[in-house]
Amino acid sequence: MSNLHPLARACTFLFVPGHRPDRFDKALQSGADAVILDLEDAVPLPDKAKAREAIGLAWHAWSAAQRARVLIRINALSGTEATADLAWLGTLDGLSAVMVPKAESLAELQRVVQAGPAQMQLIPLIETAQGVQALDVLARAPQVLRLALGHLDLQADLGMACEADEAELGPVRFQLVLASRCAGLPPPIDGVSTSTQDMTLVQADAARSRRFGFFAKLCIHPAQLPPVRQAFTPTAAQQDWAHRVLAAEVAAGGGAFSVDGKMVDPPVLLLARQILSQA
Repeated sequence: MSNLHPLARACTFLFVPGHRPDRFDKALQSGADAVILDLEDAVPLPDKAKAREAIGLAWHAWSAAQRARVLIRINALSGTEATADLAWLGTLDGLSAVMVPKAESLAELQRVVQAGPAQMQLIPLIETAQGVQALDVLARAPQVLRLALGHLDLQADLGMACEADEAELGPVRFQLVLASRCAGLPPPIDGVSTSTQDMTLVQADAARSRRFGFFAKLCIHPAQLPPVRQAFTPTAAQQDWAHRVLAAEVAAGGGAFSVDGKMVDPPVLLLARQILSQA
């Protein structure tokens, strides 16, 4: 069921502060696959109620197609604003998904599910040691659509001091991909790149995500969308190779064969099909 959801194959998720309604439509027109209206980190505490009001007004003016691309990041359930957020979620008819920050337990996710519309899906944001430890439980929870990594908060929670390549986070990224695959979820969503100027760095970050098996990334600026999408899109050479592999499969009529002097067997055929699906 998760794979049929409109956000299951989304690649670019663009954050927009919930108290900035002047940016909502711009975000929807930016080319982002999904827009995350944020009630949490991007919104100062005095503006939380204002943000809910602004989102509600915009929500009822949008078409069903626009609403399908929008999700809400609520405040952490351990905080003071969570109760108001959950009471308000039920007013958003057609709400597609909610991002749950600092997700750590099945009980937390159930609390969010009970508050929203029946069709609403969840994207748990893994940002704490407890969240990493509970990955398998969270991935298999009802109505979970995909997992997402909040690696900046996670570094702070664990007291990490990562280098620019974030090699220290490799084991956590692998665990998110593994938990998603074992639970039958779409590939997870990697965390943000903080640079809004160096798009070469943003693309390199996204390429690292792709190598780990992620197929989406959180973005904080529209300028990040093209390099992220490019990193997740197979190159023309990769697509050409995949087409030739599948054509050779038909010609071979089964069994192992070779393309470009290299053996092709079922795992290689699977890779070729994945490349064309991603393209």
